[in-house]
Formats: sequence, structure tokens, C-alpha cells
Amino acid sequence: MLDRVRANNTVRCGVGGSVAGFSLPDGRGEWHGLDVDYCRAVATAVLGDPRRVTFVPVTLQTRFTALSSGEVDVLARDTVWTMSRDVSLGIVFVGTSFYTGTGVMVRRASNVTRMDQLGGATICASQGGSNLPEVTDFLRARNLSFTPITFDRFAAVLEGFLAGRCDAVTAGAADLAGAISVQVTNPQDFLVLPEVLSRDPYGPAVARGDMEWFSIARWTLFALIEAEERGLTRANVRQMAASATDPALKRLLGTEDNLRGMLTLQRDWVIRVIEHVGNYGEIYDRNFGPETPINLGRGQNHVVSRGGLHYGMPFR
Repeated sequence: MLDRVRANNTVRCGVGGSVAGFSLPDGRGEWHGLDVDYCRAVATAVLGDPRRVTFVPVTLQTRFTALSSGEVDVLARDTVWTMSRDVSLGIVFVGTSFYTGTGVMVRRASNVTRMDQLGGATICASQGGSNLPEVTDFLRARNLSFTPITFDRFAAVLEGFLAGRCDAVTAGAADLAGAISVQVTNPQDFLVLPEVLSRDPYGPAVARGDMEWFSIARWTLFALIEAEERGLTRANVRQMAASATDPALKRLLGTEDNLRGMLTLQRDWVIRVIEHVGNYGEIYDRNFGPETPINLGRGQNHVVSRGGLHYGMPFR
């Protein structure tokens, strides 16, 4: 896989392409999103250029086949890391890039404010996703019935909901926050219910069989997170590399122990990644932060030192 990426001089990244905050092209065809930026970080690490990415939209039904068959080199598609996916599909998750859970959105005019008020409702969902099973378990545990309507893409799910085909829509809570803030013209008319039905760690994945490629994908993610913990930003990473005295920081930046040799990357690969793409916090703020229409509080997506769940593994 790594040899093929270098031969092609591009990272083929499987993305959703329809969810604001994760992966969505703008009117000029420029891609934006947390998953998009992760792929750019991988391209920078391997090829030295964040532009060396080919974004390949994949559906919930085709995403794993696209990865295991080699149609894409890495899957970064707001995908929940589960045991069955990790051990039985010929793929392996490299880490957690985003913590969320299953949510449900309704129209405020419906006067529904809790999940247990959805008995008898029609609920739209994506085919092949984990959200509908979570909703099914919740309602059946309370002896409540509902009618599901499924679509192959989240964009079609949202369109169906807005067209009145269903009473509620389920997806990841962060996906719904993105949709209601960016893709809906009258967001005040809709409500994301307070219950989060699951603990869903989203993460990128690669096909099994190439440990070197897997390691690069994994440690690129850890580098983004570790950079935030250590205060490395796009603006200061070069200066920090030049003045660092902390041995651990020098190892991370490649100015001391040459850990990059284990991954056959340029010695300053972490510096390049942060300089071009930013640390995890910069990526989050660029796509979900207070200056964006989504404005989704970080919560558990903070780094550990700020009360969140993210931390990078030791670079040593």
C-alpha cells in the first residue's frame, strides 16, 4: 500500500462528502472537514504536500469494500470503530479522531423533546450505519414501535426528513449538528434531542496487510493530538523545533532521536504536518469551532489535559 501511494503520488482518501464538519466540498469544489484535514496530514507525512490527496466519496454500504479492495488507501468517513468492523472486514482502525454518539433530530413544531416520545414515529436513517440499530434498541426496550425509512446517503436522509417523509432523523449527534447549522436554511425550526444513545468513537481505517502504512496512518493521528498537548501550532512549530530543549519534544519533531527512520519518512515529517495542517485543536476549531456555523463545543474531544479523551501515544 505504501509503495503504491508513493508511486501514485497521491493518497486516495475515502470520505463521505455530504456531512459538514467532517467532509464536504464547497461551491468551488474545495474540500473541507476534519476527515479531510486528517487525509491532508497523511499526504504531508508521506508525500510532503497536503495537496497530494484524491478525495473519493463512498457510501455507508460501499466504504469498507472500497478500502479492503484497494479502491481507496485510507478511509476517513465519520465511521464508528466497532469490534466486528475491526476484526472481520479485512480492515483495521488506526485510532479515534472524534468522539460522538447516536442522536435524533425532530421538528420543534412536533413538541417532541425526548426520545421516549417517538413511539409510532417514522424515522429516517442511512443504510448500513450504526445509528438506526441504536434507536431500534432504545425504543424496543421501552415497548415502542416505529417505522424506519432508509437512504443510501446522509444527504438523501436529510432531504427526506426536510421533505416531510419522516417525523425524525437519526445520525451521529455531531453530524446532525453540522446539518442543522450549515445545510438547513431555518435551523431554529429543528431540535436535536438531548439523549445521546451510544458512545461512538469515529476513526480512520486502513486495509490489513501493510503494517508500515498502518503505522504511518496511526502515528500521523497521534502527532496531531500530541502537538496540541505540547502547544505546537502552524504558526510556531518551526520556531519551537529550533529552540526546543525538552528531549521528548525534540524526539517528536525529529531534532533529536531519529524516530522517523522507523516509518521511512522525512526526519521533519511532524513539523511539516503541523505547519501545513495544524494540530488537532486547530483542525477541530477550523471545522467545528466557535468561528464556524456549527459551533460545536469540544467536550470529550478536548485533549486529556483539558478534560477530554484525546491523547497521543508516547513518541519514544
